[in-house]
Amino acid sequence: MPRVGENVNSAFVVDIKVHPGQDIHIGETLISVETDKATVDIESPVAGKVIELLVKLDDEIEPGTPYISIETP
Repeated sequence: MPRVGENVNSAFVVDIKVHPGQDIHIGETLISVETDKATVDIESPVAGKVIELLVKLDDEIEPGTPYISIETP
């Protein structure tokens, strides 16, 4: 997970917008996470195909935690 705020040490996965096998585009929302102050959409930095989701709903994750595997062209 990318850093979502200067003082944010962890966030909870509250929504997963994609599934394995799905084609995705740069900027497409992949997951939503909730910090103690806000809900933040995490967007794809690349285009490709979702290979595997590495998190599930309600998981607590930290910045830098891998959350998805994407195959790029």
